[in-house]
Amino acid sequence: MSKQNKNGKAFEYALAITYYNYILEHTNVDLIRNKAYANAKSNFDLIEIGDQEKMLAAASVSLGFILDIEPRLLHSMNTKDLLQIELASDQAGQKGDVRDVIFIRSKSKWQIGFSAKNNHRALKHSRLSHTLDFGDKWINTPCSKEYWRMISKVFDKIKAIKKENKKTKWSEAFSDKQKEVYYPLMVAWKTELLNMYSRDVNNFCQKIVHYLIGYNDFYKIVKGKTIVEIHGFNINGSLNKPQGKIKPKHRIRKVKLPKRLIDLSFKPESLNTLIATFDDGWQISFRIHSADTTIAPTLKFDIQLVSIPNSLFKTDLFYS
Repeated sequence: MSKQNKNGKAFEYALAITYYNYILEHTNVDLIRNKAYANAKSNFDLIEIGDQEKMLAAASVSLGFILDIEPRLLHSMNTKDLLQIELASDQAGQKGDVRDVIFIRSKSKWQIGFSAKNNHRALKHSRLSHTLDFGDKWINTPCSKEYWRMISKVFDKIKAIKKENKKTKWSEAFSDKQKEVYYPLMVAWKTELLNMYSRDVNNFCQKIVHYLIGYNDFYKIVKGKTIVEIHGFNINGSLNKPQGKIKPKHRIRKVKLPKRLIDLSFKPESLNTLIATFDDGWQISFRIHSADTTIAPTLKFDIQLVSIPNSLFKTDLFYS
């Protein structure tokens, strides 16, 4: 597990324990201590005290705001309406649920979830390889024979080098990895993506966005050095609900998903990053890079929101 992943798990724990300790004083709540919780806690316990304190401070700042917009966290339907806090397994994320910390009231059939990010805003870190059918995995549309033919020119060369010496580094295998590896793969990927769009114009954009952010409503909580960002992905309209006469103090609008792909072009002066521009204010970057020092027939995407739609709620909270 990378340092980024470990810190992300630690922040999940900081959020869960901070919310639990506060909510415990106001309503019937249970923190489920499953394997995901144990893993997050162990990663939190391993980081330096100063980093722990910053994560807890960021979590505490987010708590105050979330309580204002989600009254059901503190206020139950009745005494039997238990609130459960659960950390999601990694398998859930692989199946498309990006929520890391989930709050559930089974009796009232209500839940909200958080996607916890520590010093990064990536939506996904998907893979691109000589065997992985990204079309089938992302939007249930298998890649074409032409796509496999285009990428095989690059991946066959990589596999041959790897077969000759497993310890060969990328820098040793290619004099210009950007031109020889990244660019031709991204051209193939772009060509395939545009073909998929042309075959399914009515559904393609929403399928892509759902792959990246899932189908469940959630808040993304991003811990920076001095700022906590809160994004409200109110896709289905289940966030920001009142509890009886107790209403949220701020409104979280329902997010408009894109319907059209306006442009898909390389980022200026870049050979490994494509920018997808959709309608309704969505703009997403797809940057490909080698995940390891040694050569391998698999690469990783860093996928991020470049521009967010006006309908997507966002606020910045300062902490120290």
